Amino acid sequence: MNYHIDTKLKTPAYLQLYDLIRRDVISGAYAYGSRLPSKRSMAAETGVSVITVEHATALLCEEGYAEQRERSGCYVIYRKDDFQGTPAAETAAPVPETQPHNTGDFPFSVVTRTVRRVLLDYGDRILEKSPNMGCPELRAEICSYLARSRAIAVKPSQVVIGSGAEYLYGLIAQLFGDGRVFALEQPSYDKIRKVYMSFGIECDMLPLRKGGISTADLNATEATLLHVTPFHSFPSGVTVSVSKKHEYIRWAKRRGAVIVEDNYDSELTVSRKAEDPLFSMAEGADVIYLNTFSKTIAPSMRIGYMILPESLAEEFGGRLGFYSCTVPVLEQYILADLLRSGNFEKHLNRVRRKRRKEAALQS
Repeated sequence: MNYHIDTKLKTPAYLQLYDLIRRDVISGAYAYGSRLPSKRSMAAETGVSVITVEHATALLCEEGYAEQRERSGCYVIYRKDDFQGTPAAETAAPVPETQPHNTGDFPFSVVTRTVRRVLLDYGDRILEKSPNMGCPELRAEICSYLARSRAIAVKPSQVVIGSGAEYLYGLIAQLFGDGRVFALEQPSYDKIRKVYMSFGIECDMLPLRKGGISTADLNATEATLLHVTPFHSFPSGVTVSVSKKHEYIRWAKRRGAVIVEDNYDSELTVSRKAEDPLFSMAEGADVIYLNTFSKTIAPSMRIGYMILPESLAEEFGGRLGFYSCTVPVLEQYILADLLRSGNFEKHLNRVRRKRRKEAALQS
């Protein structure tokens, strides 16, 4: 172990240490089943506190790279070739259904100030027709936000704005529906299946286990599009491990399939670090990233967005780029301002802190 924590960086020490350990786990420096160095030895060698090391290892455990064993230490459970068989965890029954979180309770005073500012700044531009894929201002701000919060580097030309997730599901159905079978999690948000079936698409419902969709079910399906919610899937509450995410990506590469990553609930996680999205992990595989603002701001904010891989952006524009954007220009400018000003991320941080405190009191 030869880790250096740079105190001059803005990145917190625990995240730097997390990244260093994760890199060594992925590269195989710490093999599957091996024990990580003790917290005290890591703290001594890196010059940080034991609490900092605990935060770093807690993130590794949350994301499925390691697990903490009582009175024994922290052990690596990640391997690239994981889930090639049918582990016992995959055959277990799905976890009990949970109710979705409440909305993010976005401060109304912030919204009203933003509306006034947008009306003054944009004037009669709010009466103009939106470009078909969404206003450039909003698409650019979404790109900046994703780069900061999710390590997703995309161009505005890859962003499609639409009025909520159901509308975007419909675009996906039209882009890929000809003769394809779509694989969905069972259970999952029922409107996904209903939208796809309304376009005449055959949906193969794959049982969602505690660890995700099983290897056997993935191999057995004839689907060439997989729609998944890797983080906190509704209604089961299942979050898949990083090993299972890699399996989904390997499956897509072998099959020449497309993955739709529905990430509706990831931003309100209690974790101190956001989950790594499939989109940023998928080298050589086509992953479409979907999210909305109806949970993080308000149910009335019917704005969703879809991030297309560059390999599909041109095809989408050629086949479906004629559709007019379904979100009013005023709402797009308001959302762009909330992202640009930092008010959106401040709100997310407030909600996360509140939920972490509530979780700590319950534990």
